[in-house]
Amino acid sequence: CRVRGAIRIAMTILVTGGNGQLGSSLRLASAKSSHRFVFTDVEELDILSAAAIEALFEREKVDVVVNCAAYTAVDLAEENEAQADAINHRAVALLADACKRYDATLIHISTDYLFSGDADTPYKEDATPSPLGVYGRTKLAGERAVAESGCKYIIVRTAWLYSEFGHNFVKTMQSLTATRSEVRVVADQIGTPTYAGDLAEAITYIIDSGQISKCGIYHYTNEGVCSWYDFAVEIARLSGNRDCKISPCTTADYPTKAHRPKYSVLDKSKFVATFGLTIPEWQESLEGLFKR
Repeated sequence: CRVRGAIRIAMTILVTGGNGQLGSSLRLASAKSSHRFVFTDVEELDILSAAAIEALFEREKVDVVVNCAAYTAVDLAEENEAQADAINHRAVALLADACKRYDATLIHISTDYLFSGDADTPYKEDATPSPLGVYGRTKLAGERAVAESGCKYIIVRTAWLYSEFGHNFVKTMQSLTATRSEVRVVADQIGTPTYAGDLAEAITYIIDSGQISKCGIYHYTNEGVCSWYDFAVEIARLSGNRDCKISPCTTADYPTKAHRPKYSVLDKSKFVATFGLTIPEWQESLEGLFKR
């Protein structure tokens, strides 16, 4: 909160991509916040229009932007680079420029797909990006636009996001293991699942605890390491779908238009040390979602 004398002043938090997984999770997490959250999606705000962004900043007196908007269809991005670049790069640049002019802070959500996957230890924030496809390249361009704008910013890179909202791997595996006798899942891509609710709580905590001045790039996923195969096995177990056989396969067995990093585990130690938060293990968060 900003403080004038002994009076705590609530801030206005603009959330873009408010109908997506993370945006929807932020709606829940922000319900307990003392700040005012304004949620927008394509119907309420054209983030490719500088005029529309400025009009909203003027009207709502925005203090913080949480940019959850993104083009995340990794394979489709290979055929629609212009569209992916528009959302993941050009729109981000416009939001960053507005934050600079209005002295607002931008919390921008980025991705593990910035990295090639050639590492064998968790990626730290200062690791050199080397994206394999259009999605990663456009997200990297968005990050660079934020840094070059001169605005106050916190970039949070995350990975393997799932939730009770929208389309995601958990829902897909629930459906497949309930309706098929066998499912094959890639076992040679290694990372960490991230429950969007945990990330939303972390973002809200940063805002509520007055830590938005701790600018920089951070990594946030749940703790732990697994393959997509391991993830699928746990989803089936928690779903009670025990009759479906889940078989491991290789990336080569399941070709896709976009190349994916084989190893994209992110090091969260900077996030934990800076903001003083404990991050749950991925199995714990997944089980909690199923219990709810």
